[in-house]
Amino acid sequence: MLDAKVTELLNTQVNKEFYSAYLYLDFANYYTEQGLDGFANWYNVQAQEERDHAMLMMKYLQNNGCKVTLEAIDKPGQTYASFSDPLKAGYEHEQYVTGLIHTIYAAANDVKDFRTMQFLDWFVKEQGEEETNAENLIKKYELFGSDPRALYMLDGELAARTYAAPSLVL
Repeated sequence: MLDAKVTELLNTQVNKEFYSAYLYLDFANYYTEQGLDGFANWYNVQAQEERDHAMLMMKYLQNNGCKVTLEAIDKPGQTYASFSDPLKAGYEHEQYVTGLIHTIYAAANDVKDFRTMQFLDWFVKEQGEEETNAENLIKKYELFGSDPRALYMLDGELAARTYAAPSLVL
């Protein structure tokens, strides 16, 4: 059995990961409405990743004899005034999620739960990649977004992104 606090934090994180998927689907919907299908694809793939993160955490809890508690998922409430708004919100959200993962890791460390720390190592690395990807997308948009032809090419680049499920062994 896992420590009660670690279990609670992991359960909360399951909900946060599902919320992340909802948030990215909201971004994808916005970009679809704006005719930027590549940006929409990028965030649809991102939503799949977040859903799988939640599923991995659920499976980890289940494999450790813990009850998984699914809560209601909040509706994203953002409004977007420009194409860059979701990009910036996505980057801020990834920084927030990184903080949540670090909090779980610290709680596991406090009780010397090395198995959970090892499980979370992948998420710590993944969050570093998520923040870098989000920041790079902002940089590309800032470089090219004001030129319609360059924006078209960037949209095409983002349309090529495909999903690869994580290969984390539980």
